[in-house]
Amino acid sequence: MPIETALSNLERQQRLLGFIEEQQRITIGQICNQFSVSVATARRDLEALAGQGKVQRVHGGAIAARHAPPEPPVLVRASEQSDDKARIGRATADLINDGETVFLGSGTTVLEVARNLHTQKNLTVITNSVLVITTLADRPDMTVIGLGGILRRTEMSLIGHIVELSLKELRADKVIIGIRAIDVERGLTNDYLPETMTDRAILGIGREVILVADHTKCPAVSTAFVAPVSAIHTLVTDTETSSDFVAALKTHGVRVLTV
Repeated sequence: MPIETALSNLERQQRLLGFIEEQQRITIGQICNQFSVSVATARRDLEALAGQGKVQRVHGGAIAARHAPPEPPVLVRASEQSDDKARIGRATADLINDGETVFLGSGTTVLEVARNLHTQKNLTVITNSVLVITTLADRPDMTVIGLGGILRRTEMSLIGHIVELSLKELRADKVIIGIRAIDVERGLTNDYLPETMTDRAILGIGREVILVADHTKCPAVSTAFVAPVSAIHTLVTDTETSSDFVAALKTHGVRVLTV
């Protein structure tokens, strides 16, 4: 008896998921041969698994979803991909012009942006990052606006309702943020649910949104959906980021700078 009729949809999809995770990348033809199903059934099963975030659809088949692992504390992450983050920080700082109002988010890559604001004059920097405030505290030529809120100790950032209310009164020329994971189809995702609404409020205040993320976050998927990729204008990443991922982002109107 063909497997298509012998198994329920759920059972077949569970076996298919295991097959994809073992092979990492499969085609529609491989699914048809492996499970004795029609092309239409193979496509329906892939769409069902993709809709649950368990696989990523690609032309002609699917690949195993790459899930970002839990994020360690910010001070631990400082040594991870440090060279990549330093290059991304310098390149992103070069995008900031004299006299602009800039929001700098939390995270180690955004912190590198703050550390590289050497030549810009008359900047106003809005931030919810304690580390960014500390980094820019000795810059009398800058106006630094720190947003109060609930301290997230592992990230040294301030989040929550008070921050979100403050953001409603503010506007920035550029918003520069990091993210736990970005995927063309699944969008921007983080692994800390209470921070999601703060992240969305941050995205809403910028005329231009610049995402800074090294190759370990591109593409990847984490727990909490923040926004679609259309919420960002520019991604600054390193040269190890997949060229296929870069090309896919560009088809969605996102400018990508690799450094």
